[in-house]
Amino acid sequence: MRLASFSADGRASYGVVEDTGIRDLGAVAGSKWPTLRSMLAAGAVAETSVLDAPTLASDDVTFLPVIPDAGKIFCVGINYASHIAETGRDTPEKPMLFVRFADSQVGHGQPMVKPMESDKFDFEGELAVVIGRAGRRISTNDALAHVAGYTCYNDGSIRDWQRHTSQFTAGKNFSGTGGCGPWLVTADDIPDPSTLRLETRLNGQVMQAAPISDLVFDVPALISYCSTFTTLNPGDIIITGTTGGVGLFRDPPVWLKDGDLVEVEIDGIGTLSNPIVAESL
Repeated sequence: MRLASFSADGRASYGVVEDTGIRDLGAVAGSKWPTLRSMLAAGAVAETSVLDAPTLASDDVTFLPVIPDAGKIFCVGINYASHIAETGRDTPEKPMLFVRFADSQVGHGQPMVKPMESDKFDFEGELAVVIGRAGRRISTNDALAHVAGYTCYNDGSIRDWQRHTSQFTAGKNFSGTGGCGPWLVTADDIPDPSTLRLETRLNGQVMQAAPISDLVFDVPALISYCSTFTTLNPGDIIITGTTGGVGLFRDPPVWLKDGDLVEVEIDGIGTLSNPIVAESL
């Protein structure tokens, strides 16, 4: 099943993405579950099949980030061997974590914004995991049972701001720099995320390509690690890391500019597409 958050006619909603359009679950269940996150928290995804919801044409909606109101978004750095090699870093002994704020995200089809403060705006195609069942100190054996589903992510990075200090926060949270979508594919359709493959394209040219199995810390390991120090709640997101090929380490470097188009495709999920626009006053 594919679940998406979107806006239509000035109203935020969520629904099931089908071949014929999007069934607007928020139109009939919004008083009970106002957001997709609240539906996940209620464990009510199975009820979507019996809801008599109107269908909207996909062209009539504006996609929002899959979980616009995520409580926690953890990003994992340096988590593919190819990316470790291009950075010159040692393989980390523990997951390298930083956070992204929910309001820095945009949805599928929406512009990612190159801020005025920098010309070093970079792409990072990634697999994102959305938590569906709360847990603390989750074992790796039980980890996948806590997953609601998976989506694509472009962890857009302002590289010079990222390198101001050893902490990445400033370079990862400019408004409109993180693309999330196009939708959530539920875990029952992806029993093993390590079988997926990721590809990032810039203006149609392949820049990154790798199997998810190349992760240093795989999805169960990341869920277990994060849940050791905090409770993971429904709607929380873990962005699992990017592979080699980012713009920073190319010769010469490749920076995103106004008019570019970045696509992050993961087989079994779909393609997240975001045009790049330069911020203006």
